[in-house]
Amino acid sequence: MAAATAGYKLAAAPKAGADSQGVKQHATWSPYDDNGGTCLAVAGADYCIVAATTRMSTGYSILTRRSTKILQLTDNTDKCVIASAGCQVDMKALQKLLQSRNVMFQHNHGKPMSCKGAAQLLSNTLYYKRFFPYYTFNLCAGLDEEGKGAVYTYDAIGSYERTGYSCQGSGKDLMQPVLDNQLKAASPLLVPARNSTTTLPLEQAIDLVKDAFVSAGERDIYTGDYVEVLIITKDGIRREELQLKLD
Repeated sequence: MAAATAGYKLAAAPKAGADSQGVKQHATWSPYDDNGGTCLAVAGADYCIVAATTRMSTGYSILTRRSTKILQLTDNTDKCVIASAGCQVDMKALQKLLQSRNVMFQHNHGKPMSCKGAAQLLSNTLYYKRFFPYYTFNLCAGLDEEGKGAVYTYDAIGSYERTGYSCQGSGKDLMQPVLDNQLKAASPLLVPARNSTTTLPLEQAIDLVKDAFVSAGERDIYTGDYVEVLIITKDGIRREELQLKLD
């Protein structure tokens, strides 16, 4: 037996996480998937515009052309909506949780949640999941207690600030410079604080929002198909739709 094995040497077993050549392999599975999409919000003196695309993609495939990214907490009398882009599964889970929390609030307090309250609720919910965060990029927008437009923009773990306009999602890098050039909101770091809402009339602001989406849709493959546009005023919420390229 010893003679039969002479000249041979047993190879060491490969280490965990390495292939037969000893090269370390990294895990390729991820719990997240970026399904694309872009959302945008603009605050005016007595209105707020929220818009988001309806295309849901993964890689180079379009999964559906009609997937809403906007959460309207109850009916058209509400003055606050939440728009999200990113991972579709996390987006739906987050919106379902916010919806249930909003219903609980109305039962406990006998009144609808304010836009400021919804913004704080969204921040708390995202921060609670900071160690395994929702892969969503969110905007909370509507009218404040004084009837002025309000836009709150977030990072993935709930840090947020109130601004005059903001956008999130795959087309953000294309749309943000357009908004900066056209709206020129005051810096939130100025002391004393200045009003960040735009002075544009409502119809001009709607045209600007639509132009921004058309421009982004020419360069971003995840921004396309249709855009849901919600115009929030003291009279309620009006809905419009804009068609983009379908390719």
